[in-house]
Amino acid sequence: MTKKELRMHFTEIRKKASCKENDTLITKRLKSLEVFEKADTVLLFASHRSEPSTWEFAEYLINKGISVAFPKCGDEGEMTFYRIKSLDKLHIGKYGIAEPEGNIMDIPQLTDKTVCIVPGLAFTCDGKRIGYGGGYYDRFLSKNPTLMTIAIAYEKCITDELLTMEHDIKVKSIVTEERTVICNE
Repeated sequence: MTKKELRMHFTEIRKKASCKENDTLITKRLKSLEVFEKADTVLLFASHRSEPSTWEFAEYLINKGISVAFPKCGDEGEMTFYRIKSLDKLHIGKYGIAEPEGNIMDIPQLTDKTVCIVPGLAFTCDGKRIGYGGGYYDRFLSKNPTLMTIAIAYEKCITDELLTMEHDIKVKSIVTEERTVICNE
């Protein structure tokens, strides 16, 4: 299959797997990960459509006093994360996705204790991912290779093989409603 065909295929699979029960199980599994106890900032994506929900986990982190940041996509294919203290600080932006206002004072300093939750349509157990084709996360992650990357996905979106390119950045782990996969690089 081509990347376009893979995206269409896994979009349909994800729609069928998307439900509150699976989202709750993914959130519970995320909360149990020790990496978040030591995180200085968690970079989250604003879930929409049939993506696994990030909203309950975002509230959990905010309530624990852990810094949370969401991305804002620029016109040049770049993505910048901005810290927020409340989910009501997000508004609908580019591509119909919730995003922060983008105050320069709210850009977090990224460290080896920063964790990035990565979206995608499909993943392999060795960390390959197929996203939506915009390349925003690949460009961002290639500039920040020390970040701990955790993809969240429904179990049915884990596959044995994916057509990826050299510039596609692998994730370091994947959390589904059924398991946590540590990806070997």
